Amino acid sequence: MTETKTLLAPSAALDTAHIGDIKGAFGTIRVNDEKPRSGIKARLKTLLAIMGPGLIVMVGDNDAGAFGTYTEAGQNYGTSLLWTLLLLVPVLYVNQEMVLRLGVVSGVGHARLILERFGKFWGAFSVIDLFILNALTIVTEFIGISLGLDYLGIPKIPGILLATAVIVGAASTGSFKRFERVCLTLVAGSLLLVPIIFMVHPDVGQVAHDFVVPGMPKGAGLSTVTLLIIGIVGTTVAPWQLFFQQSYIIDKRITPRFLKYEKADLWLGITIVIVGAAAIISFTAATFAGTPEFGNFTDAGGVAVGLEQHVGKVAGVLFALALIDASIIGAAAVGLSTSYALGDVLGLKHSLHRKVSDAKGFYAVFAGVLLLSAIVVLIPGSPLGLLTVGVQVLAGVLLPSATVFLLLLCNDNQVLGPWVNGRFMNVFTSAVIAVLVILSLVLTAGVLFPDMGSDAILGILIGGAAVSAVAGVVFLVYRRIHPTAPSPDAIDRSQRATWRMPPIALLTTPKLSTGYRIGLTVLRTYLLIAMILVIVRVVQLALGG
Repeated sequence: MTETKTLLAPSAALDTAHIGDIKGAFGTIRVNDEKPRSGIKARLKTLLAIMGPGLIVMVGDNDAGAFGTYTEAGQNYGTSLLWTLLLLVPVLYVNQEMVLRLGVVSGVGHARLILERFGKFWGAFSVIDLFILNALTIVTEFIGISLGLDYLGIPKIPGILLATAVIVGAASTGSFKRFERVCLTLVAGSLLLVPIIFMVHPDVGQVAHDFVVPGMPKGAGLSTVTLLIIGIVGTTVAPWQLFFQQSYIIDKRITPRFLKYEKADLWLGITIVIVGAAAIISFTAATFAGTPEFGNFTDAGGVAVGLEQHVGKVAGVLFALALIDASIIGAAAVGLSTSYALGDVLGLKHSLHRKVSDAKGFYAVFAGVLLLSAIVVLIPGSPLGLLTVGVQVLAGVLLPSATVFLLLLCNDNQVLGPWVNGRFMNVFTSAVIAVLVILSLVLTAGVLFPDMGSDAILGILIGGAAVSAVAGVVFLVYRRIHPTAPSPDAIDRSQRATWRMPPIALLTTPKLSTGYRIGLTVLRTYLLIAMILVIVRVVQLALGG
């Protein structure tokens, strides 16, 4: 009876399956459970029921592409680039905290909010580019699975088809709790990396030093190292994360009342992803130090072979299993972000609480994008290396735009009301966007002009920083002279406990200032040009041009 009343209450949820009891992998919280959580035992029990979205999205980001990037950094440059991971911690938290806040307060997925608040072009663009980028990303996940299978001596075709069946089967049972249990089991599988650290025993003092003290590898080319650093950023902070976590939180039925528990879940995920990345770089660096293979990275499969040669067979097997595990959870999360987004925009039923017969379109998209990506990997002669490069570049190009819309949505009073960003969050996120745009320009230029030297990269970095600084000063001066008028939609922050976004049909069309419109036009132009140029270049390389 209680759940029926909740369904009849005004809500922005696009699927009725998004409202009801929270059914997590390790516990259930009834929709009418309003009792206070006092005491460590009660809070821990609640956290166990809530946790999942943050862990899955973060560990899923330490996927096949991440394994390749981190092992390249370790094998070619030792532990000298570990400090980049520490810098990513605040970026990861700020991005994903805004997303989880949007999810619990609005109850509507990221793609649909962009469509409703910024129009059909950006709504269609967000879904189309997400679909293309996610499909390519899943291709890299299956490449990771194939590398792990090759090392273990398991035939690639049946192995990849079996992995695809496992992923689709886990998501298609009609039980959200069952799917989350599978995913958290895969999250636990990432701990396979831990024994490797003890087998290799890297220099802890050097690792700690390089983790907190920035530096550049001695004798390395600036252009090569810069592009690798950008690759580390791109593989750790990806557009699919925004869409997946927001929709997954909504599907799990988490409300603002449990936001602090979800933030704790996010911090757990960030901790695991950074520790895992640091471990991969560290034990790879220690394994290849002083060997002929140092500085000659090939792929993650080569790292497994190197671990066997220099450490032992067990280390190689554990690494290969961890690679397969990471690739599977990555493929599941990326695939779901695609089907969630299309379900949002097309008005399909899109929930893991529903059986296949009750959400055919949702599951068809999920299975289809996985199967298509698996087939690409299995086709003889597929340019898998170029596809991997293309994924990294396109992710780097699209990430700034994804963060721009995330920032705009988190300042939309009709969407978040008393939950909108504060000043510090806006300033920090604006700085992050500026950095991401500059890195995006460098990465795009690096693909279009492979022989680009250090001077050109420094020019882009310095010029971009100067333009960003000037733009920031101009904006602050303008705001000083023309302060923002109080919004009629502003809501007292003391109402946070009970405020949720109204149904989308009740929201009025946002009025964007001239400055915002110009900015979005510039962004649209840059994205279209950069994407076209990158795709053309990748195709040329694939054809031998």
